[in-house]
Amino acid sequence: MSEVARVEWKDKVAVVSLARSTVLNAFDLDMAVKFAEVLGALAVDDGCRAVVVTGEGRAFCSGGDLAWARSHPQGLHAGFHVLAGRLHQSVTEIKRMKKPVIAAINGIAAGAGFSLALACDFRVMDPSAVLKLAYTSIGLSMDGGASFSLPRLVGLARATEIAALDAPIAAEQALAWGLVSRVASAGKALEEAVELAGELAKRSLNSFAWSKQLLNDSFDISLETALERERGALVACADHPDGREGLAAFAEKRSPDFQGKSGSGSD
Repeated sequence: MSEVARVEWKDKVAVVSLARSTVLNAFDLDMAVKFAEVLGALAVDDGCRAVVVTGEGRAFCSGGDLAWARSHPQGLHAGFHVLAGRLHQSVTEIKRMKKPVIAAINGIAAGAGFSLALACDFRVMDPSAVLKLAYTSIGLSMDGGASFSLPRLVGLARATEIAALDAPIAAEQALAWGLVSRVASAGKALEEAVELAGELAKRSLNSFAWSKQLLNDSFDISLETALERERGALVACADHPDGREGLAAFAEKRSPDFQGKSGSGSD
């Protein structure tokens, strides 16, 4: 894979590492393009049952590469336009991927790096890592889906406070606020994220995919629409090999053996 978005396999778990450690894994256009390509390939790879995203070196991701944006021949604003557009492709891939995506926050996650972590389904954070939205401190507004993800995780009032005051958020505070799923042992964020991914990979991907889609879409629809979508998803799951296996295992008082693909709306 690309030198700036490396993939390593841990059984059926794909570990994607952002690899521009000399600039704290900041996104330039090359890394944004390659990262989106990697995620798109993993989304349709039947051998992949979960994805872990992390950063090489001492950072998860420090956001957009401001030096790259300033160097754009049409100016800084054009650089941001292009870079944000490419980064947003990755966020869309993560939010719509029919398999779990876990962020292993091994170090600073700032700006677009913070947004990227929030886009993932689960976040495992090193106790020494720090989250920082960063935008308002340099006179910018947020990107990377932070305006979508942040208030859904912590509520509008706290999201506004995080954005406006831009204080760094330590691991225990992030856990208390619901910004991360768990705080790992020191130096073990990636290891514990891979363990979590392995646990999820053993479960029904089809059930996870439907649940993820229903939850992500639930904020913008009526109760009646949510109920109808739930009924359709339930019927689809019951008719899927994973559903049949799960129900049979329950009746036979044994552990299920899920082998089916993810399938919300597809199989």
